[in-house]
Amino acid sequence: MFKTVLLPVDLSADTSWSKALPAALRLVEPEDGVLHVASVLPDFGASMVSSYFSRDFEEKALHELGERLSEWVREHVPDSVVVHPHVLHGRVYDEIISAANRLAVDAIVMASHRPELSDYLLGPNAARVVRHARQSVFVVRGE
Repeated sequence: MFKTVLLPVDLSADTSWSKALPAALRLVEPEDGVLHVASVLPDFGASMVSSYFSRDFEEKALHELGERLSEWVREHVPDSVVVHPHVLHGRVYDEIISAANRLAVDAIVMASHRPELSDYLLGPNAARVVRHARQSVFVVRGE
């Protein structure tokens, strides 16, 4: 069991959490453990792309994601679990690793999609998190 666990979720893909959430709940200490749930809003990448959106688009998108994540937590995480939702913004794998370090979590639990030829064993974000995280990383097959 772990004192603190980070669970990254993609609210638009049930496979990112449907199997990973139960695994995370089993790994977090029942008495005084904390579950951190994070969702990442990817950045635009090239600045040229951002010129096609209104100036306040990212701010509105982050706010909406925060509301959706809070609702997801209320619906899916048992009341008995201490949980903290986090909205992150940037490259998915970078933000997961950064949040894990900043929050000083003991473990990361995340889903990975069924491997494609180009992914071999893991999805690209899960693979990068596994390679670069300082914490234990538990990858749950999402599909």
